[in-house]
Amino acid sequence: MEIGRYHWMYPGSKNHQYHPVPTLGDRASPLSSPGCFECCIKCLGGVPYASLVATILCFSGVALFCGCGHVALAGTVAILEQHFSTNTSDHALLSEVIQLMQYVIYGIASFFFLYGIILLAEGFYTTSAVKELHGEFKTTACGRCISGMFVFLTYVLGVAWLGVFGFSAVPVFMFYNIWSTCEVIKSPQTNGTAGVEQICVDIRQYGIIPWNAFPGKICGSALENICNTNEFYMSYHLFIVACAGAGATVIALLIYMMATTYNYAVLKFKSREDCCTKF
Repeated sequence: MEIGRYHWMYPGSKNHQYHPVPTLGDRASPLSSPGCFECCIKCLGGVPYASLVATILCFSGVALFCGCGHVALAGTVAILEQHFSTNTSDHALLSEVIQLMQYVIYGIASFFFLYGIILLAEGFYTTSAVKELHGEFKTTACGRCISGMFVFLTYVLGVAWLGVFGFSAVPVFMFYNIWSTCEVIKSPQTNGTAGVEQICVDIRQYGIIPWNAFPGKICGSALENICNTNEFYMSYHLFIVACAGAGATVIALLIYMMATTYNYAVLKFKSREDCCTKF
């Protein structure tokens, strides 16, 4: 046989295995592999920008509301004790309510810090699933249930924060009335006249202290002195900032609502086997 003859002619030769030589097309080209720029673009495509903006806005709004509201409430108690209600028993209930609200503020700050992080993580999960960044679209019934739960909880918190935003405007309205009354007293038309002492503010009409509280009503130059104190100035402006923080939190929750609802709807739609035939 030909094979035996060749082995006789070349006794030192051995059986060699055939190894295919890779062609140029089979070799990995540096241009064909994804580079750093493509990886960065892919990673940036998975960032839930709506949830990220909502998280920053939510953290900022809750921080302003809780921090400024806590200090403003303490200043309000000091103003009431020093000027409008000298008897401690008259505003004892109000002091307890304000102290309770300060503890509630601590709980709100802690809860929304954790809830914002959880919603941001859920946004990363749903965005990656919707855009299919890690291969074929895969989701589970448990994942869709968790997304639906976040949608419902965010709607409930949004409605609740609308009430908080409206409630935070009440002290702003009260302090604005006192401030505007002081501006009337300071105006050249009324300054130095006998009618100044007849311009009064009765804090009892707002219902925060009982009608039998003494003095309850401050008039004239005494009211002007209250408006010139640091407690009044700081409390008034801090209540305004706290109200603005509550409004920012409402906007953040609205953005969360839109983002979570859209992601849940897309996940629910793409989980159906016949989703491609519905359009």
